[in-house]
Amino acid sequence: MSTTLRDAAIMLMAGIGIPILAVLNSQLGARIGAPVAAAVTLFLVALTVACVTLLLSGQAYGFARMVGQPWYLFLGGLFVAFYVLSVTWVAPRFGVGNAVFCVLLGQMFAAALIDHFGLFGAQIHPITLSRGLGIAAMVVGLALIQLG
Repeated sequence: MSTTLRDAAIMLMAGIGIPILAVLNSQLGARIGAPVAAAVTLFLVALTVACVTLLLSGQAYGFARMVGQPWYLFLGGLFVAFYVLSVTWVAPRFGVGNAVFCVLLGQMFAAALIDHFGLFGAQIHPITLSRGLGIAAMVVGLALIQLG
């Protein structure tokens, strides 16, 4: 399997996991009546898995290299916390499908802008006419899924 195909498969699985995470954690939050407690529990499980993976991978040396990195590179934790907290809180009322639909729209627009301008050190992939049409087609497709 080529690296590109493998990476695409990994990201496809990550994408499959997003609505599953949303429904499981939103249900946990609704059942216990405390969405924030459900989110904290999710992060504790995730931290445990990440720590075990860190130990097994032998990459603990990376912590020593954190010093001196640009502050904005650490904002990813804020975004993942916001996502988990918001989907855990909103999805039981708004619906998992509606919540993930809005997340996907946000992801497409943000990813296109990040790629176009090379924000945060990302590779530059300009929004060409074909890319713009592709994004528009995805938006229409997502909307059709929600309307159907």
